[in-house]
Amino acid sequence: MSGPLAEVLDGQRQADFQKAARALLKQPLLTADGPYADEFKLVRRHAVELRGWFERNVGWTLRTDADAARLRKTPGTLTDATHPAREAARSALPFTRRRYVLLCLALAALERGESQVALGRLAEQVVLAAADPELVAAGITFTLERRDERLDLAAVVRLLLRLGVLRRVVGDEDAYVSGSGDALYDVRRRVLAGMPATLRGPSMVEADGFEERLLEMTASTVLDSDELRFRAIRWKLTRVLLDDPVLYYDDLTDDELAYLTRQRGFITARINELSGLVPEVRAEGIAMVDPMDDLTDARMPEQGTHGHITLLLAGHLARADGPVEPAELAVRVRELAAEHGGFWSKSAREPGAEPELVEQALARLVALGLAERTEGSVVPRPALARYAVGEPVVREPGRARRSATTEQPVQPVQDER
Repeated sequence: MSGPLAEVLDGQRQADFQKAARALLKQPLLTADGPYADEFKLVRRHAVELRGWFERNVGWTLRTDADAARLRKTPGTLTDATHPAREAARSALPFTRRRYVLLCLALAALERGESQVALGRLAEQVVLAAADPELVAAGITFTLERRDERLDLAAVVRLLLRLGVLRRVVGDEDAYVSGSGDALYDVRRRVLAGMPATLRGPSMVEADGFEERLLEMTASTVLDSDELRFRAIRWKLTRVLLDDPVLYYDDLTDDELAYLTRQRGFITARINELSGLVPEVRAEGIAMVDPMDDLTDARMPEQGTHGHITLLLAGHLARADGPVEPAELAVRVRELAAEHGGFWSKSAREPGAEPELVEQALARLVALGLAERTEGSVVPRPALARYAVGEPVVREPGRARRSATTEQPVQPVQDER
């Protein structure tokens, strides 16, 4: 088939392919009856093409069946802690270490359990598992007798409900937390089986240090040839550009920077083909910009009091010539409250609220790659220059600090395999 109709059909097919890919990037575990049910159907329809793209370009595997689609992602930066799991509640508080441990213990209990489980019964199994001597030696104990511990388990269950691992039959978590009732769930075993995303099971890891264990869990093969080393670099760079707001050249090794310099056009074109993200290339690095503005878990700017304060502090930091202490930012928030407080929530205008407001703003700026925390100070990163108000500040050229307004042209080059 050729002509206008063929072009329309090809365009629709490409749009559906990108919609399916974007859904997987946002939610790597999709279920047939979940909030992304329409996208799940598209993933199933384009599964072969999607699986090939992810395996070839980032080394991620895609498993699909009638119940779920699971993209097993390995992040480009293993130690990035700025995008944690969060509560399903309105507060959306990040998961603590205890909640992550509870999540792992709950998954292990569900794997060994029946097709249905009561929350109280799950709690008993978690308490038994938490008595493991190695957990106790690490200072991790659970009795679930205290309300805050039951709240933690309820938050874990709600996350599993949101992911589709559990399906509520009767009852609710609030009744369990208050001690006035219980809840019953169906365990969706196929979805449960897709939860682990590591290439190697934790029990097979022999390293002791945290970072060493992460590397061992995610290492795919021994890099004993130039071809495998180039592939590993390409995978890492593509993962970072897909997952992170911005890739800074200063964060790369010499080999990675040299490879990106040669292959930048090829890598960014492939990402655009998959997701519709558009490369913005600057002197300091690359950002893949989303024209649809929905492929993110942290927006900037954002509505509401905290979003407004974050934007105002971003403008303040963008004008700074170097590190800024949080105390200085707290003073700035007090000054901003006098000018803009009429638009803020009452709690944000309370005396003494400034340090917490600063911390919330900095958490968002760090997660977006716009600032970084050092011991006792905050350092603005080059991409923050887009939020500067007034005359732009052009810093001296150099590897660490370069003009945020100097673009480099994207040159298409051949893939180096």
